[in-house]
Amino acid sequence: MRYRSQWVAYPYFVVALLLYGLQMVFGLLSAAKYLGPDPLINLMAFDVTKEIHTNLLIVWVLTGFMGATYYVVPEESRTEIYSVKLAYWQLGIWTVNGVVAVVGYLFGWTEGNKLLEQPVPVKLTIVVCMLMFLYNIFMTIRKSGRWTTTEGVLVSGLALAALLYLPALLQFHNYTVSIFYRWWTVHLWVEGVWEMVQAGLLAYLLIRLSGADREMMEKWLYVIVGLVFIAGIIGTAHHYYWVGVPQYWLPIGGFFSALEPLALFGMAMYAYFAMRRSGFAHPNKLAIHWTVGSAVYTAFGAGLLGLAHTWPAVNKWTHGTLITPMHGHSAFFGAYVMIVLAVITYAMPHFAGREDSSRESPMGYWAFWLQLSGMFGMTLAFATAGIAQVYMERIMGVGYLDTQLKLQVHFLMLIGAAIIFTAGVALFIWDFFRAVPIRTAFLDNTSGDASVPVSSVA
Repeated sequence: MRYRSQWVAYPYFVVALLLYGLQMVFGLLSAAKYLGPDPLINLMAFDVTKEIHTNLLIVWVLTGFMGATYYVVPEESRTEIYSVKLAYWQLGIWTVNGVVAVVGYLFGWTEGNKLLEQPVPVKLTIVVCMLMFLYNIFMTIRKSGRWTTTEGVLVSGLALAALLYLPALLQFHNYTVSIFYRWWTVHLWVEGVWEMVQAGLLAYLLIRLSGADREMMEKWLYVIVGLVFIAGIIGTAHHYYWVGVPQYWLPIGGFFSALEPLALFGMAMYAYFAMRRSGFAHPNKLAIHWTVGSAVYTAFGAGLLGLAHTWPAVNKWTHGTLITPMHGHSAFFGAYVMIVLAVITYAMPHFAGREDSSRESPMGYWAFWLQLSGMFGMTLAFATAGIAQVYMERIMGVGYLDTQLKLQVHFLMLIGAAIIFTAGVALFIWDFFRAVPIRTAFLDNTSGDASVPVSSVA
């Protein structure tokens, strides 16, 4: 770790991982409700637990992105963070706002717009936090006068994410119009600018873990960003198929959605070959697992399964079924969860004051493989349940509730895989808090002039 102010990333990672664990609780609770009977239905119905589960995912991943950015930008710009106090204030407000939102959901305080359920005061506070974050980052870069393509793609993705949150502040009485503009935030986040964030973090990690040439890596970033803007933006149309918009969106959505996986497959191939050329020689083997795993699983979950699900001739049958969470869970895990965990794993030895950047933890490997295998099992469970649901409901005409009774065996498998996944999450969180001697490292690395580098990075 080169700069003392990079320490501000640590509390962001703490908050992110605690919210990650809480997300698992509400995810398991939501899956269990499919089996019934539900003794908590009057306290927390399915719509409430699912709402909290999905919103916690978005909040903790964004928290991880912010922490990762505070860790990456000082090294890329070769300077301390502009204001550490501002970063702490931002985290405090952000965390309190998230707690208020979750408690509000329990009492029905929600706008009811799927994935953007936050009430207006909560949304405005989110905007304030994002502005504080972007101001701090841009002032850091301005102070240094150094701007790399890697951090440019990373910070641009986060800035555009903040900009694209503005449509979420608008309210429409017409349901079709509301859904149309909702995807300007949701799709353009997860299948657009967040991919820029992932690409920036992936480039940062590959440069350091594989010794890949920065110039070549950053040229590849331009390709990824280009494909994201060409395919990802217009590919929003695959959400418009069945919401009451004109039919010309069908071929547009189909064609450009088919192009979206190209950037993901390219990113996976480049990550693998970059690491292969290095011989996987970096001492932080666990960070390599998470980094390469993110690129490869993104190609599978977001790329392959997304392509299989969003073609119009297929989507007319699968839309609104369990095929959707099949794609959603695997895509989010590969693209965003794994890349945040990769940055955390890479940074952990530096937080502990170990200059060799090594990360050899049996518990860490168990956490990796349990999460990977658990997510793959959940994907298969959702896929088999979704295929059965499509056949029974959409082809045979069986009623929804009767179909759900027939699918319970798949939800037993889903819960089994989810328990394996949750065990991996618990091990990662335990390993994180166990492996970092917070007080010792903090005292060793923050005394004296904050502008003096504390150690070198491998």
